[in-house]
Parts: sequence; C-alpha cells; structure tokens
Amino acid sequence: VQLQAFGGGLVQAGDSLRLSCDSSGRFLSSSVMGWFRQDPGKEREFVGAIRWGRGSTYYADSVKGRFTISRDTAKNTGYLQMNSLKPEDTATYYCARGTSPDNNPGHYTYWGKGTLVTVSS
Repeated sequence: VQLQAFGGGLVQAGDSLRLSCDSSGRFLSSSVMGWFRQDPGKEREFVGAIRWGRGSTYYADSVKGRFTISRDTAKNTGYLQMNSLKPEDTATYYCARGTSPDNNPGHYTYWGKGTLVTVSS
C-alpha cells in the first residue's frame, strides 16, 4: 500500500487549502485514514482522522472548527480541507492508514510522502 499526500503550497494567513491523499491500495471499510503534520525538529502531530466506512471524523483541538476531513470511497482518496490557516499550521502534512482513529503515529501502518504547507503572516 502506498499513500501520497499532495496539494500543499504557500498561502497567506486566513487562506484555505485542500490536501488530497491517494492510496494505491483499497481502503477497507474498517480502515482509518489519519492526517498528521510535522515541523522540523518537532514530533509528528496528530491533525485528525476519518473512519473509512462510517465517515466518522476526529480532530485535534488545535484544528477543530477550521479543518475538515472527508473521503471519496469510489476514488479511494481522502481530503483535508484547511480553512482560516494560521502561520502555526506551517508543517509537512502526511496521510497514513491505520485501524483506529488514534493520535499516536506509531499505530498507523502505512504512510505517504508528505506535502509542505507554508502559511505566511
């Protein structure tokens, strides 16, 4: 299974950006797609997750109300819609596949290459 996150870029504070995550392997209904982000020198931070079958979503407090996770099961693609972006949202964003909407990156089995999001003030 290979995952690839894309859609990052340079935006200004207050802007919106949508990231996508494609998977080479089919996401089963029991799977979870998680989104994480990481700044150099910092630990990987949980952003949110979605249960593939139910579509239930979970978010870190830092992004709740601003970010929305969704998925297109037919395309096997997940999305991270980011609104009202702040400079502190600057990071490399990763998608991952797991079996539980866990905030522990160690509980996710497959990871995609990240995509860099830079938010200028």
